Amino acid sequence: MQVSELKVGQTARIVTLLKGDRSYRHKLIAMGLIPGTEFTVSRIAPLGDPIEIQIRGFALSLRKNEANILQIEEV
Repeated sequence: MQVSELKVGQTARIVTLLKGDRSYRHKLIAMGLIPGTEFTVSRIAPLGDPIEIQIRGFALSLRKNEANILQIEEV
Protein backbone atom coordinates (compact mmCIF):
# COMPACT_ATOMS: atom_id res chain seq x y z
CA MET A 1 0.00 0.00 0.00
CA GLN A 2 1.15 3.58 -0.64
CA VAL A 3 0.54 6.87 1.17
CA SER A 4 -1.49 8.29 -1.73
CA GLU A 5 -4.12 5.56 -1.14
CA LEU A 6 -4.91 6.81 2.39
CA LYS A 7 -7.68 9.24 3.32
CA VAL A 8 -7.58 12.01 5.93
CA GLY A 9 -7.65 10.57 9.45
CA GLN A 10 -6.31 7.14 8.52
CA THR A 11 -3.31 5.78 10.39
CA ALA A 12 -0.61 3.63 8.83
CA ARG A 13 2.72 2.04 9.71
CA ILE A 14 5.83 2.25 7.55
CA VAL A 15 6.93 -1.21 6.41
CA THR A 16 9.91 -0.27 4.26
CA LEU A 17 11.31 2.41 1.99
CA LEU A 18 11.29 1.45 -1.67
CA LYS A 19 14.24 2.02 -3.96
CA GLY A 20 14.50 5.52 -5.29
CA ASP A 21 16.63 8.62 -5.04
CA ARG A 22 19.26 7.72 -2.44
CA SER A 23 19.67 11.25 -1.05
CA TYR A 24 15.89 11.64 -0.65
CA ARG A 25 15.68 8.31 1.18
CA HIS A 26 18.36 9.53 3.59
CA LYS A 27 16.38 12.72 4.23
CA LEU A 28 13.24 10.72 5.04
CA ILE A 29 15.18 8.50 7.43
CA ALA A 30 16.75 11.56 9.10
CA MET A 31 13.24 12.96 9.67
CA GLY A 32 12.24 9.75 11.47
CA LEU A 33 10.40 7.91 8.70
CA ILE A 34 11.81 4.50 9.49
CA PRO A 35 10.16 1.07 9.34
CA GLY A 36 7.78 0.49 12.24
CA THR A 37 6.87 4.18 12.68
CA GLU A 38 3.16 5.02 12.71
CA PHE A 39 1.70 8.20 11.22
CA THR A 40 -1.69 9.76 10.52
CA VAL A 41 -2.77 11.60 7.39
CA SER A 42 -3.90 15.03 8.59
CA ARG A 43 -4.53 16.89 5.30
CA ILE A 44 -4.56 16.35 1.58
CA ALA A 45 -4.44 19.35 -0.77
CA PRO A 46 -7.45 19.87 -3.05
CA LEU A 47 -5.62 18.47 -6.08
CA GLY A 48 -4.14 15.62 -4.00
CA ASP A 49 -0.63 17.02 -3.77
CA PRO A 50 0.98 17.54 -1.23
CA ILE A 51 -0.07 15.24 1.61
CA GLU A 52 0.44 16.30 5.23
CA ILE A 53 1.12 13.61 7.83
CA GLN A 54 1.48 13.75 11.60
CA ILE A 55 4.49 11.72 12.67
CA ARG A 56 6.48 11.71 15.92
CA GLY A 57 4.73 14.85 17.15
CA PHE A 58 5.25 17.06 14.10
CA ALA A 59 3.53 17.77 10.80
CA LEU A 60 5.33 16.84 7.61
CA SER A 61 4.17 17.67 4.08
CA LEU A 62 5.28 15.35 1.30
CA ARG A 63 4.62 15.45 -2.41
CA LYS A 64 2.61 12.49 -3.59
CA ASN A 65 5.38 11.03 -5.77
CA GLU A 66 7.89 11.45 -2.93
CA ALA A 67 5.54 9.95 -0.33
CA ASN A 68 5.05 6.87 -2.49
CA ILE A 69 8.63 5.79 -1.74
CA LEU A 70 7.15 4.59 1.57
CA GLN A 71 5.66 1.09 1.57
CA ILE A 72 3.01 1.10 4.32
CA GLU A 73 0.32 -0.99 5.98
CA GLU A 74 -2.90 0.40 7.42
CA VAL A 75 -3.27 0.20 11.19
